[in-house]
Amino acid sequence: MRNATLNQFSGLLTREIMKTYRNPWIIAITVVQPFMWLAFFGSSFASAPKSFLEGFFHTSNYIAFLLPGVLSTSMLTVGMFGSMSTIQDKRFGYMKRILLTPTDKATIFVAKSMGSTTRGMVQLPVMVIAAFLFGVSFPLNPILWIGWILALFFLGLGFSSLFMAMTVSSTDWQTPGVISNFITMPLMFASTALFPQANFPVWMRAISSVNPVTFSATLGRSIVLGGAVDWTPLGYLAIFAVLMLFVGSVMATKWLRVE
Repeated sequence: MRNATLNQFSGLLTREIMKTYRNPWIIAITVVQPFMWLAFFGSSFASAPKSFLEGFFHTSNYIAFLLPGVLSTSMLTVGMFGSMSTIQDKRFGYMKRILLTPTDKATIFVAKSMGSTTRGMVQLPVMVIAAFLFGVSFPLNPILWIGWILALFFLGLGFSSLFMAMTVSSTDWQTPGVISNFITMPLMFASTALFPQANFPVWMRAISSVNPVTFSATLGRSIVLGGAVDWTPLGYLAIFAVLMLFVGSVMATKWLRVE
């Protein structure tokens, strides 16, 4: 039984990954969108005095500060694509065929969430190369890189599971976009993705202190800027991912169906 579940999961995950790489437009949008944030938003402080940058952002290169935040906010949005993929499978009959097999609904859910997360991770090497061309230097310690990659993976997996849990019973194309707009903006701005937390009002600091995007951005930034690395946020992100996977799997078991 365990081998059968593993085979079902690997087959579904392989399909999700192949769907991504067969569509160059999805890859292009996934990569270009965060690159535009890095190029345009990052360049907005290009003429700022060095003393201001070092006092406010604790670095003279704002792009170095921004990169971990852009990657974190990008992983925040990958769940929308997983939700849209699930709705597409429902509307075109694929999900119905899968649900007629012995495949467990939770297995379908986990494979979909993992597929979305894998899609989001495609942008990491491209963004790192782009940031390097903008003058950002990176550490050579592989442990730091593994920790940063895991943090982004856990963040993407958690939000992919959250988005899919909220749309698991829907067949409306508009639902993922509406939920994404509702969630993305407040979580992005109430985090340390773009600006330091020290200048937030009290209520935003309260949100930021429990915001998974903050955990990912903070960990990545300590690695990029060469500060002392606190691995506590990685533990929080792992808990967030596991919790969202569990909640989503329960909801999928109960609500995933094709009308």
